[in-house]
Amino acid sequence: MRTAPPTTVALTVGTTNEANRLEWVRRQLAALPAGSRLLDAGAGEQQYRRYCGHLRYVSQDFAQYVPTNDPTGLQMSEWDYGKLDIVSDITAIPQPDASFDAILCTEVFEHIPDPVPAIREFARLLKHNGVLIVSAPFCSLTHFSPHYYANGFSPFFYRKHLANHGFEITELTANGNYFEYLAQEIRRISQITTRYCGTSPNAEEKAAMRRVLEFLQEASASGGASSELLCFGYHVRAIKK
Repeated sequence: MRTAPPTTVALTVGTTNEANRLEWVRRQLAALPAGSRLLDAGAGEQQYRRYCGHLRYVSQDFAQYVPTNDPTGLQMSEWDYGKLDIVSDITAIPQPDASFDAILCTEVFEHIPDPVPAIREFARLLKHNGVLIVSAPFCSLTHFSPHYYANGFSPFFYRKHLANHGFEITELTANGNYFEYLAQEIRRISQITTRYCGTSPNAEEKAAMRRVLEFLQEASASGGASSELLCFGYHVRAIKK
């Protein structure tokens, strides 16, 4: 009797950071009423415009990031803002009070020297019962330097500063957990050692890392509460009161 070969488990642990965020933002935008005026604050390359066909989309950014200006940390190979509707400081957006039904600000706070004035500006710009959709890392590596001022934000940051500016949080969800985050960084080891050490893991070391990833995938399945220690970031929805 022939024994069936062992099943190879697909390793996805540590790979879902961006996909989770993209899907969450897509769902948040889809839930906004048709015709709502949306500000995409810190829009970057305007990747979310494609989900806003039912909305009156307005993009804003300071438009000063150039990947080749600083070699520090992780940088994009290319960057194209496209045609932005508003080029301004995010803390002083030239629009009237209460002129937006919703504001989207994703993966931007770590690139603002002080994000609290940006929250104050969002409160000014949103109508009563307007929706604020935010994501930012809880922990991150240096990226987009020199415009990188914080490596992440805890849920306590949002609870304090959003409440202080008249917002009621209706969703505050962790993206990933402790085990997912460790797996993400293990997957990055080859890239980082090549860049900073001039070498890369050999076959034996790669096999060891795979075994650790298998363990982390098992741990992540039952250890979701570990997000209180570490995760990719937080997804936040709040209402302007």
